[in-house]
Amino acid sequence: MYAIIESGGKQHRVTAGDKIKVELLHQEDGSEVSWAPLLVVDGDKVWATGDSGAFTVTGKVVGEGKLRKILVFHKKRRKQYKKIYGHRQPYTQVEILSIAKG
Repeated sequence: MYAIIESGGKQHRVTAGDKIKVELLHQEDGSEVSWAPLLVVDGDKVWATGDSGAFTVTGKVVGEGKLRKILVFHKKRRKQYKKIYGHRQPYTQVEILSIAKG
């Protein structure tokens, strides 16, 4: 059984026991978070957004961190102009506990 959840404008495919990195949630370590899944698949059965309202996906916050640095480089040729800056996106790591009905 797996579910598709949305967090921070991105969709993630999760099963029980997975550890995923989602956009920063501002939750303490060890606290529980829950999502209403967009899609739930169990073998041949599929529940879509309207039908999957009966399901909940719960997870436990494991920690926070930052992803690797992304360098952004701007240059205009023949104008002696160049600019470089970096960005590290913060994330929250969540361990999926269960996909439960009800």
